[in-house]
Amino acid sequence: MSEGIEAITTAALGLAMDAASLRQQAIAANIANANTVGYVPMTVDFESQMEDARLSLQSQGHLDATALAGVRPRMRTQTELGLPGKVMLDMEVARMAENSVQYQALAKGLSRHFAILSAAVSDGKK
Repeated sequence: MSEGIEAITTAALGLAMDAASLRQQAIAANIANANTVGYVPMTVDFESQMEDARLSLQSQGHLDATALAGVRPRMRTQTELGLPGKVMLDMEVARMAENSVQYQALAKGLSRHFAILSAAVSDGKK
C-alpha cells in the first residue's frame, strides 16, 4: 500500500530534524574537545543517505516509506568519512550557525505542513 504524500513529507522532515539535532550534539562535542589531545572530531552521516533516497525517487518515479526506511542519521568520526581528523574551531562555529538556521527552517516547514493538513481536515472551516 502506498502512503500519502503527507506521510512521506512528515517522515522526511522528521528525519531531517533528527539529523540536525544529532549534528548539533556532534558540533558541541567537537567544540568542547577542541584542545583535547587525540580527540577525533564527530560528524553526522545523513545527506549521503538522503541522496540514495533521491536516486530511488529518480529511478522509480516515486518515493515511499521503504526508500526512507534505511535512512537513519548516524554520528561518525570525521576520519571514517575521509574528512580532516582535527577540530577547526572557526569551522565548527560556522557549522553550528548553519545547522541552527537549517533546524529553524525545518521546524517552520513542519509547522506549515501540519497547518495545511489541519486546514484539509477541517475543510478550510474555522
